Amino acid sequence: MATEVLIPKLGLTMEYGLIEEWLVAPGTAVEPGDPLLRLATDKVDVEVEAEGSGLFHPVVESGAELPPGALIGWLLEVGEELPGAVAGTPPAQQAPAPAGRLFSSPNARRIARERGIDFTRLNGTGPGGRIITADVLDAAAAQQTPPAAQPTAPAVEQAAPAVEQAAPAAIGPRSVTPLVRRDAAAAGVDLAAVVGTGPGGKVLRSDVAVAAARSTPPSTPETSVIPLTGMRRVIATRMHASLQEMAQLTLGTEANMDTAMALRAQLKQQWRQAGLSVPSITDLVIRAAALALREHPRLNASVHDGAIHVQPEINVGFAVALEEGLMVPVLKRADQLPLSTIAAQSRRLAQAARSGRLTLPELEGGTFTVSTLGNFGIDFFTPVITSGQVAILGVGRLRDGVRWEENTPVKTQVLTLSITFDHRALDGVPAAGYLRSVASRLANPLALLT
Repeated sequence: MATEVLIPKLGLTMEYGLIEEWLVAPGTAVEPGDPLLRLATDKVDVEVEAEGSGLFHPVVESGAELPPGALIGWLLEVGEELPGAVAGTPPAQQAPAPAGRLFSSPNARRIARERGIDFTRLNGTGPGGRIITADVLDAAAAQQTPPAAQPTAPAVEQAAPAVEQAAPAAIGPRSVTPLVRRDAAAAGVDLAAVVGTGPGGKVLRSDVAVAAARSTPPSTPETSVIPLTGMRRVIATRMHASLQEMAQLTLGTEANMDTAMALRAQLKQQWRQAGLSVPSITDLVIRAAALALREHPRLNASVHDGAIHVQPEINVGFAVALEEGLMVPVLKRADQLPLSTIAAQSRRLAQAARSGRLTLPELEGGTFTVSTLGNFGIDFFTPVITSGQVAILGVGRLRDGVRWEENTPVKTQVLTLSITFDHRALDGVPAAGYLRSVASRLANPLALLT
C-alpha cells in the first residue's frame, strides 16, 4: 500500500522546509530509520528519516521550499504504481523519455540559454534524472575552468614547492546550498569564482551578494536587492508580529559591576586551574536573570487564549548573532544551573549556533530571553520580545561610571540593563522590580555562586 512521505513539522515555529538534497535515488528500497533527505529550516539542517518501508519515489525536486505537511514522496511496494491523483505534484520518476527529449526544469533551460550551455549533453541529478539549475551552473563553471596540464613526473616534483605556496583555490559550486545557487543564478554570479567565508570555506549568500556588487560597474549604480528569504524572512515575520501583537514598553537602569568584575577576575584564575569555563559578563547576567525570575514569575509567562500563563520552568534563551540573522539557544532550567554550568553550556551552544550544529531541542522551550549588544559598544537598546514570551532583558556594554562618596567622585564600572515587557501581562512597577532585582544580584554577586 502506498505510504505518503511528508515534510515533517520540526518545532512549533517552523514555517517552511527547504529540501537541500535527496540522500537516496528514486526506486531505492528503504527501511524505517533510513535517511531520505536533508531538510533545512530557519533554525537547523537535519536529515529526515523514513518512517516506513518500501521503494522510495520523490515527487518534488531538490531545492523545493515547502510548508510542513506537504507531500514530497511515496513509499511503494514492488510493482505498485505512483498514485495518479496528486494535485499539482508531478511525479519524480517519469517514464523513459522519447529519443532526443530530456526532462528539465524551466529555470534550468533559461539559465542554459543565457550561458550558452547545450543541456542535451548534461546528466541530470534531479529526481528521475531531471536536469535542474544546479546541473547547468556546474556545467557553466566547468567550461570556464581550463583543464590543468598533466606534467610529467619530474615536472610534478619541481612544481611541488610552488603548489604549496599557491593561494587556496576558489570554492566550487558543489559546496553551496540551493538558496545560494538560486541567488547566484539571479545575480548572474559565477560560483566558481566566489571564495566562501563560511565554516570550512562554505559559500554563503553574503559572498554571492559581495561578488554581485563588485561586478556592478561604478558608473551605473543600481539598488542592491537582497531577497527576504530563509532565516531573514522568518525573523522579519516574527519581529513584526511581536510588535503588532504585544503592548511593548522598555525600562532601563544601571548595575554596579565593581564587585562582580573583581569576583570574575578571581574565578578566572581558580576555575581555569580546575578546568572549568570562566563565566563571561553575559553568563553572570543570565544567572542573575534566572534567579530573579523566581521572585518575579509574572515575567516568565506567555499570553494566549485570553489569559496569562505562568510557566513552571525557567528556560532562558540568549541571542547569538550570525551572519544572516540570529539564533536563540536555550538553557533549560537555568535557575537550577550553577554558574560554572551556565558558562560551559552557553559557550558550547554559541559555538554550535555559529557552526550550524544546534539541535531543535536546544532551540525550543524558551520562556525568557537575554540579548547582549555590549560587545558592539552599545550602551542601551530596546530589544523586541520573542514571540510566546512576555519579556526580554537587554544588556549593554561594561563602561566607566561615577559614584559619590560624600563630596568625592569615585570611578566605578557599570552595566546598562533594559527590560522590554508586554504591558498586557504586567505593569511598569513589577517590571521595574524585576530589573532592580537583577541589578542587585549583579552588585552582590556572591549570591550567584550559591
